Amino acid sequence: MGKERILITVKTYPTLSRKYGETVCTAGVREDGSWVRIYPVPFRRLDEKEQYSKFDWVECDLRRNVNDPRPESYCPLDMSKLVRAGHIDTTDKWRERREILLKRATVHARMQELIDGAKANRLSLAVFKPTRILDFIWEPEDREWSKTKLAEMRKLADQGDLFAEEAWRKTFEVIPKLPYSFSYRFEDADGKKSTLQILDWEIGALFWKCRKQCGGDEDQALEKVRVKYVDAFCKTDQHFFLGTTQQFHFVGRNPWVIIGVFPIPHENQLDLF
Repeated sequence: MGKERILITVKTYPTLSRKYGETVCTAGVREDGSWVRIYPVPFRRLDEKEQYSKFDWVECDLRRNVNDPRPESYCPLDMSKLVRAGHIDTTDKWRERREILLKRATVHARMQELIDGAKANRLSLAVFKPTRILDFIWEPEDREWSKTKLAEMRKLADQGDLFAEEAWRKTFEVIPKLPYSFSYRFEDADGKKSTLQILDWEIGALFWKCRKQCGGDEDQALEKVRVKYVDAFCKTDQHFFLGTTQQFHFVGRNPWVIIGVFPIPHENQLDLF
């Protein structure tokens, strides 16, 4: 499909793939507000000049992802040719971000229309406005990656399939697995209650940062995460970036997860962040 210009709004916490190794799901919008999913992205193996931040514009050649039937899914033809092409900051009460993501992109307020849209394969990425946040939940998870997947990654690395350069094979370490999953419970415009997991890289990074600040005390770290995601974010005009999981896109009772949190200030509110 040729070169695309995408505003990056989503980077999920890295996961392990039997085929691609450690990968990140990246998503964003074109200038007209339409969504694009870019997968797989071996983000932590990219050169510094190739790495990008949320709300960076990037330009790269994409092709349809033939292994993923979801309508917005594409693959990078050559990650080494990905170019950062600007950044949208939060000046003027996030004016540019507001224009693209809340005006050009469609903002949904009802979960059922998103569930129906996924099952009909009309969409798998969306901006969503919860009516009310009911709870913020964390649950313990396995603390280590699957030994089977790690063994498969080592095999691929030994074969040279994961890393283009010998230096990467010698020095790359898989990111630590998050020992907790985080979720929001919320109500939509129809009063429908949902609990969706948060897969954003930022919440994982925040947990590790707080854990370090708290001297390894995870209870204190989790409380600090809650303060940010409830006490701070719920004072904003909070929106979610939602995506479906490929496994449950067609068949899940609710295949959606939160792949990014967008705590945009109210228009009459000072920028708190």
